[in-house]
Amino acid sequence: MERPNKNVARGEATRAQLIAIATRLFASRGYEDTSIEAVLQEAGVSRGSLYHHFASKQALFEAVLEDLGARTGAQTMQAVLAADGPAEALRVGAMAWIRLAGDPVVQRIMLIDAPSVLGWERWRALDEEPLGLMREALQAIADDGRLRPELVETLAHVLLASLNEVSLLIAGSDDQAAAMKAGADTIDELLRRLLT
Repeated sequence: MERPNKNVARGEATRAQLIAIATRLFASRGYEDTSIEAVLQEAGVSRGSLYHHFASKQALFEAVLEDLGARTGAQTMQAVLAADGPAEALRVGAMAWIRLAGDPVVQRIMLIDAPSVLGWERWRALDEEPLGLMREALQAIADDGRLRPELVETLAHVLLASLNEVSLLIAGSDDQAAAMKAGADTIDELLRRLLT
């Protein structure tokens, strides 16, 4: 009875290995310049093994993106847990995301390649969870009387768009440190003026 469990564990390990190798290759070479052959060579697995887990290069990229999104989401949530109230949670979460936008892996996979590989609509759909969290924080602020309730939905979209634009500016900047500082200062000032 142990054999199926070992096979499942081996399959999960192979899948995780493929995602880790593909993450590194996509981050360093980009989606277009990363071949399935390069992933296979580094992983030391057969083409059949890779295609057992991922139907295509795009499916592998989507798995990498999902894994990276889960990790960045967890890091952002970890930062937010220490926040004192919804306004501080918005600020802390925004600053955590801006720091993550300085990571070359996040830049290449999530910000540069994902929109073209997935298409604009699917890429935007990835923002549903952070958008929902922003909406919840803004609703709590509105419930406290610090924001007009009818602005919550649109403002959540405006803040998310602002963070996305700052992230793209960071990703495209020749001076990452300066871009991150300017982006953090701008978002912090925006939130301060909006919510105080």
